[in-house]
Amino acid sequence: MKRYKKAYVEITNICNLKCDFCPETKRHLKYMTIDEFSHIARELKPFTDYIYFHIMGEPLLNPQIGSFISICDENKLKVNITTNGTLMGKHKSILLNSPGLRKVSISLHSYEANRERISLEEYLSETVTFAREASAKGIICEFRLWNAGIRREREAIRSGSGLNDTIINYLQNAFKQAVPQETPTCLTETVLRQNIKLADKVFLHLAQRFEWPDIDSKDRTEGIFCYGLRDQFGILVDGTVVPCCLDSDGNISLGNIFEQPLGEILCSDRARRIYEGFTARIGVEELCRRCGYAGRHKR
Repeated sequence: MKRYKKAYVEITNICNLKCDFCPETKRHLKYMTIDEFSHIARELKPFTDYIYFHIMGEPLLNPQIGSFISICDENKLKVNITTNGTLMGKHKSILLNSPGLRKVSISLHSYEANRERISLEEYLSETVTFAREASAKGIICEFRLWNAGIRREREAIRSGSGLNDTIINYLQNAFKQAVPQETPTCLTETVLRQNIKLADKVFLHLAQRFEWPDIDSKDRTEGIFCYGLRDQFGILVDGTVVPCCLDSDGNISLGNIFEQPLGEILCSDRARRIYEGFTARIGVEELCRRCGYAGRHKR
């Protein structure tokens, strides 16, 4: 039986923010239930050790988040959460006392599109406080600024500096750790591929902004490689299994985990064709041929 490095599970496709870099899903909005998630955890157990609460939506909005992490712990699945960070203060106690939580990634770049909801000082203070307390409990924390290479007028703040510069300066002061001097808009590929250590189990990850796959964008057939179905796959909130975490609307449905065993889904003819296509650097699926992220991989 093939093992995967990770599985993405969308425990909700509802979000409390409206970021301009994130595509709005056309799917029915819902929260995954405890029964649904318990079934998924049991199905995942033979295939991976790591589960990521991520695809669309804000996972901390699901009122069963604590129970889900406990279910993962019971099934020996290590939990990784990607969050916009605006609910860290509200859910800090649940997260810090949930066995099985391995890592929390906080997308700080979400602030730029939603700054009117909370002050930057309050936002960063809550996320930094969580990171300090979480790292003391052995939980990895990653601050993400995934918007390098993009500078817009609305990024400017009263100090005259870019918003990224302000965030980085705050993190440097908070953790007493210097960050590479290049500005986030012209960071080298070497820097962008590294996690910058701010403290024990606390990191800053800088990356370029990428465009989500768009069925209406330019079609490319060759020179495409992705780790979808090689290292990872995703499960949407309605149970639809997809090749990777960027299929935000389930365009490449491999099957539904509530209707069919996961093993059968991952061994289906469609899944096999996708895998073999990537091996040959060919995008079999239309969405894959229109995915800029797939074109970045060099293997």
